[in-house]
Amino acid sequence: MAIMDVHNDSDGLLVLWLEPWGEDRWLKPCETFHVRSDYDGVDAPFTVDHFEDDDDRAAGIANIAVWVNEGNAEVTDGTGTRLECGHQRPEDVTRKWNALPQQMLGETASNPIPEGGPKRSSTLTEDTL
Repeated sequence: MAIMDVHNDSDGLLVLWLEPWGEDRWLKPCETFHVRSDYDGVDAPFTVDHFEDDDDRAAGIANIAVWVNEGNAEVTDGTGTRLECGHQRPEDVTRKWNALPQQMLGETASNPIPEGGPKRSSTLTEDTL
């Protein structure tokens, strides 16, 4: 088993993205999560990428993607409790993400997708979501 600690030493939120599954867990300042992989081979079990965009940076949010190269993985806190996707995700982020499919369909044109976000498509329908 491979274990990697992810610690948030910033004053803002750190989003831990578990890839390739696209799962998010949110660390508050000074929190540490543990990524545990069942892989026990000789190759590196994880690859790490750090990224930010202007909107996230302005909101005090940083992102780190932990790519699980082999096997399955889970994320736990310091007590060993398994943390599910969306752990500590702010409510306003959840609302924004839940609204994106409707915005992409143009059903909420009064609240357009922010610049740099998903683009509208004339071929997108509810059946393709």
